Amino acid sequence: MKTLVKDWLQFKLMNEGKSAETTKKYEYYLSLLEEFCEVTGANPLAITIRQLEMFVGHFLHNKNLKPSSRRTAVAAVKGFYKWLHKDEHITQDPACNLPYPTSDKKIPVAMGLKNFEKLLQQCDLDTFLGVRDAAIIALLGGCGFRVAGISGLNQSNIVKYDYLDTERLAIRVFEKGKKERMVPVPLEAQIYLRVYIGHPELKDINRTLANGDQVLFVSVQNRKVNEWDYYGENRRMGIRSIQKMIEQRGEKAGVPANQCHPHALRHLTGTEYAEDDLDLITRQMLLGHTDPNATAIYTQMAMRKLTEQIDKANPLGKVSSAAGALISQLR
Repeated sequence: MKTLVKDWLQFKLMNEGKSAETTKKYEYYLSLLEEFCEVTGANPLAITIRQLEMFVGHFLHNKNLKPSSRRTAVAAVKGFYKWLHKDEHITQDPACNLPYPTSDKKIPVAMGLKNFEKLLQQCDLDTFLGVRDAAIIALLGGCGFRVAGISGLNQSNIVKYDYLDTERLAIRVFEKGKKERMVPVPLEAQIYLRVYIGHPELKDINRTLANGDQVLFVSVQNRKVNEWDYYGENRRMGIRSIQKMIEQRGEKAGVPANQCHPHALRHLTGTEYAEDDLDLITRQMLLGHTDPNATAIYTQMAMRKLTEQIDKANPLGKVSSAAGALISQLR
């Protein structure tokens, strides 16, 4: 079974463009299925829907998996057996009618504007780490990026364009299985980003990749990497490091623990867009909520309109910050 699982995961990763994070989850749940088969004596290539129901129900419940996690497990099982059937490893798909467990949809916790302000102001802009973290927080809250998208950014993802005879920046971000979108950077976030990119300490760091590009957000220490290997891709600030930075700065700033995570900033952005009455298609474009029916429309939307909307509605323009004060002076 291990070989077939490996082949299927490669198919999901390479052919369907699923993210490494998603395939890692699928691999974990299918390893639990293998464990279930060993315990019960079930043959994974001749398993019945009744046995699969026992696996996603009783077995995973005893593993303390919540219904939301078990839904992902069902998706992995259904996808795996559909692929096995299509590639003629089995004569029929036992998982085609496997139901998903119901789960209550919780309203996501958004960071409050005041807490966003406190988090941003907690960064000491006289230090390299303070500038780096302020730029990350500004992009998370100003653009609504997912943490994986921020971590994966390279220098080439920053795109310059003209707006009202002024040079502006946009970010080409890849999220959720390498889905690409272009998001204008709000003026406040643009200031933090430019200060970070131009910081003298960043210039002294070897962040160049094999293809000549450069990692955008760098780490300053990595105990898992030897000093002589600490360059290029190994310099990238990882997802967990960004999460930990938000947690630590949030705690110091007095932000409630349930708001001290990157996705709370994304939810803040979405909330502010909705409260400013941005239309649904614009929100989908800016936040990357892909609706197949709207894709053909919103991918043609002009950067000019998106820039106007993001300058108007993003949370950064509604809190007190060093960048905001500078923009007010320039106006």
